[in-house]
Amino acid sequence: MLHGIRHGMSNGAIARRRGVSRDAVKFHVENIRLKLGAQTRGELRAFRGQPLGTRLGEGSSMANAHVNLGPIAQISFSVTEIERAVAFYRDTLGLPHLFTAGKLAFFDCGGTRLMLDALEEAQGKGNSVLYFAVADINAAQDALTAAGVRFEGAPHLIFTHPDGKQEWLTFFRDPDGNLLSLKSEVLP
Repeated sequence: MLHGIRHGMSNGAIARRRGVSRDAVKFHVENIRLKLGAQTRGELRAFRGQPLGTRLGEGSSMANAHVNLGPIAQISFSVTEIERAVAFYRDTLGLPHLFTAGKLAFFDCGGTRLMLDALEEAQGKGNSVLYFAVADINAAQDALTAAGVRFEGAPHLIFTHPDGKQEWLTFFRDPDGNLLSLKSEVLP
């Protein structure tokens, strides 16, 4: 449930995704809030939640440093049906299919990753998200925050590959409200 909150999902959206009632979500969210000592839902959304044993953010502090954004690592497109979209991009266009995780599918476009997003919350966005690769997502977020960038939540784990490599994201907006992201891959 915390994962859903960190992604900005409402209690209703979390309940639909999990197949439980809104009251069950409220109960669990309150328990999570109390266990983490958070006063508000906003504090839960900003929880960094770094699991033990991860190398994410080891010994770095870049609050006053310049952020070195890497190349664009990923671009997302909203789609209505993930299976149909995967068939088109993989079979018709011939893009190498990397993996599918639920209603998200990933393809390699010459080193830049294309993410197809069939999540209900994504429908109708009409624009893409630019994902910038960074070596240390926490340090990069701290440095950009110090420069006045306002993030929509803390870095959060989105996927763990079979080899143990983790993918972490955090989101922010440009002055026109376009969604941007920092993306970091962490080896086990």
